[in-house]
Amino acid sequence: MPKRYDLLVFDWDGTLMDSTASIVRAIQLAFRDMDKPVPSDDKARHVIGLGLADAMRYLDPELDADDVRQVVDCYRHYYLSRDHEIELFAGVREALQRYRQQGFWLAIATGKSRMGLDRALQHSGLGELFDVSRTADETFSKPHPAMLEQIIDYTGSDPRRTLMIGDTSHDLLLAQNARADGFGVSYGAHPRHELEQYQAVSIADSFAELDAWLCRHA
Repeated sequence: MPKRYDLLVFDWDGTLMDSTASIVRAIQLAFRDMDKPVPSDDKARHVIGLGLADAMRYLDPELDADDVRQVVDCYRHYYLSRDHEIELFAGVREALQRYRQQGFWLAIATGKSRMGLDRALQHSGLGELFDVSRTADETFSKPHPAMLEQIIDYTGSDPRRTLMIGDTSHDLLLAQNARADGFGVSYGAHPRHELEQYQAVSIADSFAELDAWLCRHA
C-alpha cells in the first residue's frame, strides 16, 4: 500500500514522554515560590505545549516581564532537577526505529526550549532517530504555523503529506494553521473531549493505539 505521509512530526511532552504530571507539578511549585496564585491541575495541563513564557502569561496575565522570567526560572529549576527520571511511553523507541526503517522523515515540534529538548534527547537516546526539530525558543510558539512550516521546508515535504501528532489542542491547531493533518493523543495533557473539537484525522487513547493506526494508515 502506498504511503499516505512522508513526514511524521511528533510533539514531545505527553506524546512521546510521560512528563505531564512532572510539568504540572513544576508549574505549581514555581507559582508557589513566587507567591502567586497556584494554578489548578487542569489549568496547568492546558498550557503544556506552549512556550514557557507564553504559558506563564496565560496562567497569570498580571505577571510583568520580570515576573515571567522569574517564574520560568523557578519552573526550570524544579523540572530539570527531576527530568532524568521521566520515562518514554512504552513502545516509543521501537516504533520510532521502525518508522525510520520504513523511510519516513521524523521530526519534533515542541514547546520545550532547545536546552530542554536536547537534554531529553540525550537522556532518552532518541536523538539520532530524528531528522529535524524545532523548539519554542527558536521560533513562534504553537499554534503559530512557523514551527511546523520550518520543519516541512527543511525536509522538502508537502504539507498535505505531513502528519502532526500531539496531545494538545495547540498541536492540532498548529497542524491546521500549517495546512497539515493532525492526529490527537488523549493520554497526555488534554482530554479526548477537547481534542475532538479540532479536525484530527484520528485520536488514540494510548501510544499502542497510535502506533497501530500509523502502521495501517500512514
